[in-house]
Amino acid sequence: MLLGRVIGTVVSTNKEQELSGLKLLLVRGADVEGKPTGPLVVAIDAVGAGLGEVVLYASGSSARQTRVTKDRPVDATIMAIVDSIELEGRQTYIK
Repeated sequence: MLLGRVIGTVVSTNKEQELSGLKLLLVRGADVEGKPTGPLVVAIDAVGAGLGEVVLYASGSSARQTRVTKDRPVDATIMAIVDSIELEGRQTYIK
């Protein structure tokens, strides 16, 4: 899984039927402090994440392993909302 921050939403009225009803969010890779630093991806939201939240997301075939995305044509899925990050005994992020 990868660490990221939700920075926006994507709205698409015309899309593959398998994607109907799925929430699309813009996620940018983040560091251990939750600061956006990495690449930008469009991810399916499987957990009810919101704008500004730090999340864990999976890409590739792992993105299709949730109940929401099973057998759907997705390449990135938000699988968890991060409450806190501790690195080497130090809190680097708290929601």
